[in-house]
Amino acid sequence: MTTDTDKKLTELKEFIAEVMGKSRSDSYLIAVLHKAQELYGYLPQEIIDEIAVEMKIPTAHIWGVATFYHYFNLKPVGRHMVSVCLGTACYVKGAGQVMEALKHHLKVDEGETTEDGLFTLAPARCLGACGLAPVVMIDDKVYGELTPTKIVEIIEKYRKQSKAK
Repeated sequence: MTTDTDKKLTELKEFIAEVMGKSRSDSYLIAVLHKAQELYGYLPQEIIDEIAVEMKIPTAHIWGVATFYHYFNLKPVGRHMVSVCLGTACYVKGAGQVMEALKHHLKVDEGETTEDGLFTLAPARCLGACGLAPVVMIDDKVYGELTPTKIVEIIEKYRKQSKAK
């Protein structure tokens, strides 16, 4: 019987085999890491080890790439990624208080996932919506002109929608 994990690993190995057939195959490492994260939701240690073997690249090099780029997650993330812009415009307009309200309400710190696996809280340097400061992006939806009260209300809407499913 083939499990979901087996299917994911097979798909990843097929993708790696495809890039290994190209010239300068080691330059496809980031694409392989993106594929792995797409399949698993994050980059588990055992998958990084598997990539190292399949691509004949030292594990330390892969860890260096995975930790350098902010996009890659080394721990499981929640169903909803909550990114709080802490860029200058947002910070001046109260992003710090919005972040603190989220930390308190979700009972997590930056980079952590809620106990129920619903939300991961992450800082962002700039979300490119300075005119709407302060801004929070949940998954791919941007919310602007926030206050601590407004962001808690938005989070509760996501929580209710999740319970309804």
